[in-house]
Amino acid sequence: MIDDAIAELEPLVGTRKACTAAGRPQASHYRRHRKSPAPDRPKRQRKPQPRALPPAERAEVRAVLNSPQYVDKAPATVYHALLDEGTYLASVSTMYRVLREHDEVHERRRQATHPARVKPELVATKPNTCWSWDITKLHGPAKWTYYYLYVIMESSAGTWSGG
Repeated sequence: MIDDAIAELEPLVGTRKACTAAGRPQASHYRRHRKSPAPDRPKRQRKPQPRALPPAERAEVRAVLNSPQYVDKAPATVYHALLDEGTYLASVSTMYRVLREHDEVHERRRQATHPARVKPELVATKPNTCWSWDITKLHGPAKWTYYYLYVIMESSAGTWSGG
């Protein structure tokens, strides 16, 4: 109904005055009558870095990083060890890039795998074998006065032993 009123008034007085007369914000009118969404921007083709290592050198860097001598060392350690030997393959960040391309950026040392811990389950098979206890702090009659309730329970019978 408001759209019809604005459509009738728009050619006579303009969009702004028609929207004001109908009680609709001008931005809402334009948003509702948008013809179609804006076209998607074309995907940008990334240009290769002109100073990037060629694939053969990248393969050499990866082979050195995965060699038995350096397989458990960080790229920074490998970089400095190679410099001590008088060899420069690539920068530390390039070594990380090469490892990241092949999803090899993670802890390179051997890691201990711990067994899954199982939550202990206490089962009383006969009386007097499984006891449980709890201490609860209760408010007293005055401020800063507390009572401590000690409860000791024998699990198989479900009876209270202390209090």
